Amino acid sequence: MAEGTKKFVDAGQLKPGSYVLIDGEPCQVKGVEKSKPGKHGAAKVRVTAMGIFKDTKKNLMKPTDASVDVPIILKGSAQVVAVMGNTVQLMDLEDYQTYDIEKPKDVQGLTGGTEVEYIKWGDLLKVVRKRGS
Repeated sequence: MAEGTKKFVDAGQLKPGSYVLIDGEPCQVKGVEKSKPGKHGAAKVRVTAMGIFKDTKKNLMKPTDASVDVPIILKGSAQVVAVMGNTVQLMDLEDYQTYDIEKPKDVQGLTGGTEVEYIKWGDLLKVVRKRGS
């Protein structure tokens, strides 16, 4: 898997809806629980997240002041060039680069000429929604 760009933030700054890298996989934070510092320890944060490109549930537990990786997710627009079985070929509307990706299960009605919005991190690409619908 090719690495995309990332930045570092304190684990205590994560909020639902933000992104985080867990085990090298970009995930969207679904829940954050903070525990108070104990007698001998620092406050901790427990993060529950879902994979963006693979539907996997991930958990992360770190001290609130520990550094975590946050992927920089790029967004763009593309046009569907062709639908071939379980594969969709997209062409970026800015740089005209083409991508072959697995047909998204949660976006229906993709046909040639349809405009879509996508998110990208490294070599990973996912269609988020159809445009104009």
